[in-house]
Amino acid sequence: MSKPTPLSGFPELLPAARTVEREVVAALSRTFELHGYANIETRAVEPLDRMAKGGEIDKELYVLRRLQADDSADDTGLGLHFDLTVPFARYVLENAGQLEFPFRRYQIQPAWRGERPQEGRYRQFTQADIDVVGKDELPFHHDVEVMRVMVQALGGLPLPRLSFQVNNRKLIQGFYQGLGIPDVTAAIRQIDKLDKLAPEAVAELLVENAGATREQAERCLELATIRVSDHTLVQRVQALGVDDELLSRGLVELSAVLEGCADAVRASGGRVSVEANLRIARGLDYYTGTVVEIFMVGYERLKAVGGGGRYDALASDGRTTYPGVGISFGLSRTLVPLISEGVLAGSRAVPSAVLVALADDESRPVSERVADRLRSRGISCEVAPTPQKYGRQIRYAERRGIPFVWFPATETGASDQVKDIRSGDQVDADTATWTPPEGDLRPTIVTSTDDPEENTQ
Repeated sequence: MSKPTPLSGFPELLPAARTVEREVVAALSRTFELHGYANIETRAVEPLDRMAKGGEIDKELYVLRRLQADDSADDTGLGLHFDLTVPFARYVLENAGQLEFPFRRYQIQPAWRGERPQEGRYRQFTQADIDVVGKDELPFHHDVEVMRVMVQALGGLPLPRLSFQVNNRKLIQGFYQGLGIPDVTAAIRQIDKLDKLAPEAVAELLVENAGATREQAERCLELATIRVSDHTLVQRVQALGVDDELLSRGLVELSAVLEGCADAVRASGGRVSVEANLRIARGLDYYTGTVVEIFMVGYERLKAVGGGGRYDALASDGRTTYPGVGISFGLSRTLVPLISEGVLAGSRAVPSAVLVALADDESRPVSERVADRLRSRGISCEVAPTPQKYGRQIRYAERRGIPFVWFPATETGASDQVKDIRSGDQVDADTATWTPPEGDLRPTIVTSTDDPEENTQ
């Protein structure tokens, strides 16, 4: 068989890099569960009509179809899900009778999208989502809760600084209503293009597509320039002189989100910031309140690495509506570039903390018993594959990143010994009591700024 050609857009990580992803997933899961979020995993496929946007099937969807299937096959009309929100909405509808509301859930699993592969954008990618869903109503305090939980979760990771940029659709919708703009929804869509187009071009679009006057377009752009992280938000918005009840409600909610996240931001030690950015609109129409986009400082070229918000109609069966609020964080979008650049790495490629040396083939059962005793105490280890000279076995451990080599006693009455191959220290050891340092017990994440001997996670 010839060497296979790599398939772009489907990232596969080597073992040490996979350590980074696994540790991040474990850390996120711990934080989510500490806040009462239950883990679920939905199927990989959904009906195409459920994933349609405005009645149109997205050309980037991957369709699932058996090679020999005809149009009557029961898997016709299925596609791989492109996010975790669509399958979650379906999951809520299917299982509503067995769920307790408000229902808190987190999902960390792959999604698929047939777009052009580029840095941070892949055809298969892993996302981490959290949502709270209510039945008919969902109090606003859950908006604050979800934001705070995600700030805490990401603030505990060894990533470059993350910036949560928050807005509120009520605020901007009320502002546009107060100005008298004819098509408020169209205005929101145009403002959402400010990260791609110059302000002058967006102003033209507001006039052409939203029916705004030149003066109204300028006022919209004034609102969009406001970026603050403290109580001055209210004064800055009120100084623009627009009065509307919906605007006032949105301003109160946005201020509450900033205040509610303040403690989590401080606890992150500078890893995370949260600020009101009144340019953030998120063009999807189903957002109705809080909206957020997450950016990684120094990696703005990746655009947003996460986002979400409030949607008052996540799902409906015609009788009951299920409002929700949630945030999605792009694991692949964030981690793959950082791993590729060497910013993040795994401390070793194997889980083994100990290599048990092998004196000769006849003593393999002795070495295996040593390994089993260590494993029974939660210490990952492996036995040397061949009885080479001890120096070669040490070099074998070194190549694999295994920090300790265990030498079983070869004489009656002698003690086993364990060697830290990094420092050269070798001491007597007992399988019933010896334990490696906490940082060596399992592979960890190392950042490019760390001392090689000091892991961050």
